Amino acid sequence: MIRFEDVSVTYDGAPEPTVRQVDFEVPEGELVLLVGPSGAGKSTILNAVSGLVPHFTGGTLRGRVTVAGRDTRTHKPRELADVVGTVGQDPLSHFVTDTVEDELAYGMESLGLPPQVMRRRVEETLDLLGLAALRHRPIATLSGGQQQRVAIGSVLTPHPSVLVLDEPTSALDPAAAEEVLAVLQRLVHDLGTTVLMAEHRLERVVQYADQVLLLPAPGAPPVLGAPAGTMAVSPVVPPVVELGRLAGWSPLPLTVRDARRRAADLRARLQDKDQEKEKEKEKDEEQDEEQEREGAAAAVAAACEPVPPRPRRWFRGRRPAPAAPPAPYAAEVRSLAVRRGPVRALRHVDLTVSPGETVALMGRNGAGKSTLLSSLVGLVEPASGSVRVGGAVPHRTPPRELVRRVGLVPQEPRDLLYADTVAAECAAADEDAGAAPGTCRALVTRLLPGVADDTHPRDLSEGQRLTLALAVVLAARPPLLLLDEPTRGLDYAAKARLAVLLRGLAADGHAIVLATHDVELAAELAHRVVLLAEGEVIADGPTADVVVSSPSFAPQVTKILAPQRWLTVAQVAEALA
Repeated sequence: MIRFEDVSVTYDGAPEPTVRQVDFEVPEGELVLLVGPSGAGKSTILNAVSGLVPHFTGGTLRGRVTVAGRDTRTHKPRELADVVGTVGQDPLSHFVTDTVEDELAYGMESLGLPPQVMRRRVEETLDLLGLAALRHRPIATLSGGQQQRVAIGSVLTPHPSVLVLDEPTSALDPAAAEEVLAVLQRLVHDLGTTVLMAEHRLERVVQYADQVLLLPAPGAPPVLGAPAGTMAVSPVVPPVVELGRLAGWSPLPLTVRDARRRAADLRARLQDKDQEKEKEKEKDEEQDEEQEREGAAAAVAAACEPVPPRPRRWFRGRRPAPAAPPAPYAAEVRSLAVRRGPVRALRHVDLTVSPGETVALMGRNGAGKSTLLSSLVGLVEPASGSVRVGGAVPHRTPPRELVRRVGLVPQEPRDLLYADTVAAECAAADEDAGAAPGTCRALVTRLLPGVADDTHPRDLSEGQRLTLALAVVLAARPPLLLLDEPTRGLDYAAKARLAVLLRGLAADGHAIVLATHDVELAAELAHRVVLLAEGEVIADGPTADVVVSSPSFAPQVTKILAPQRWLTVAQVAEALA
């Protein structure tokens, strides 16, 4: 169905090909997963299937790509539209109409399908993707995850033979992601649809793949193979595989179910280590209590000694007023309610965030996470209740002053990027923040090594643009940092670098609030998890307490090692060391 024959793609101005020596074939009715670090060329391969490379993106394509027998060099994207359905990383760039129902029908209208066929397929797709309640909603009022589901639905309705998906679950909550992947699996198994998908969240998708195409590094030839064999040599792996490597399991498990069946010995070893740790903790507590008793006795003895009289001081006029105490919270929300048109986006929300604390906002798409972040940065005015950031009211504070108190990295990083090069973006960020020249560029180098100064932001991948936007915001080092889906488009290595940076900021006293569907990131970073549903807080507590009890938001390690309360592979490795 899809065939690459010695394909290389070089973009204009690039010294080296983005992908080279790509040679593989995907038969009809298979799901092939593209795996590799950011910038390795996954999006380029997907765009070559849909004809966007080179007809839309430019550059030079060498070799041959055929889809259902059609050569993409001689067939433009519109001539492949009846065969190939494409969903890119940015769903907003695909929308043509204003409402959900119209968007689902648009592709079929373009192909000239009969009205009765269009009506039936729209209803089927609304049910498949859980969009029936949103059918009349304007697309602009949907959350990022809801928009992503609409984008996927708009390419499903024409019933293409090939689906090309770039990060299809990146903005979806865990339950919605499972629904979408189940739909794709049904299309592959029941209808023979061929699916080519790039996805960084391998913990969600690797078990659905028939084959995995590994791109080990930018410009390196890809390797096609079975999922288990490819994961054994891949530089990027999900937590279940990483845990299998740590435990020495062979073959490596790809699913939580397979890992649980083999984890009995590991759970026993961890239980022994946990008991040893508890004994050491009890011993330390006894020593602390003894020191406290000795300290109390010394304090009583000191209190019995006579205190010399304090010399009398005379003041002229009034004493100076004591300095105002600093705000106890970096952010404080009380009884907050927000309306967005007819929708009650938030209701009766109470939230406090202390300096040095990292809080993860979680919940299904449309629960109100982005609206809460917008309220904290002053983009949304409360209908009732109050919001304070560092003692200031965000929506009444001038932007130039507010940027010193709070910074937001939105889901769409292009909202913050307006210069022609990475270097110009960084220079403008340093000037706006009053930071030393080179501050922003140093952050980009740390988070995104290998990006040249003269690269245009639009030529970066979605994950790279998000990282650049994060560096722009961090140049001001705001006391409160807000992140909306910060790992969207990031591979595991980039996510690890981001986690190190955010931990350092929290250790320096910065408060961090991140809205995320990435349960692995929340388990690794967050001190607290706040669950939202229908605009209300339904859970707020320590990360382990909230996620361990949630089947939807528990990380893979927790599911494998339950009922023990482990969250990450790093915790397990530390316990076994």
